[in-house]
Amino acid sequence: MYYDVIKAEYVDEYKIKIKFSDGTEGIADLSEIINRGGIFEELKDQNNFKDFHIHDELNVITWKNEIDIAPETLYSLVVGEKIPT
Repeated sequence: MYYDVIKAEYVDEYKIKIKFSDGTEGIADLSEIINRGGIFEELKDQNNFKDFHIHDELNVITWKNEIDIAPETLYSLVVGEKIPT
């Protein structure tokens, strides 16, 4: 199954409302991922976090410096359960 992101909008703090190509939609709270630091460290700044877009070819949410989160991870956060492998 593919988890293409077709719509995304900032909600507040580290939350993004996401709609996937299969019609599933909901809010993904990315605070746990962002607070891990590392590559996500710069996204702790709310202005940087808010500055995302959907990559035209990959259909993932992307920030500057090519930071992204796997769409299956986002899908899992939206539906509240692990995605079967």
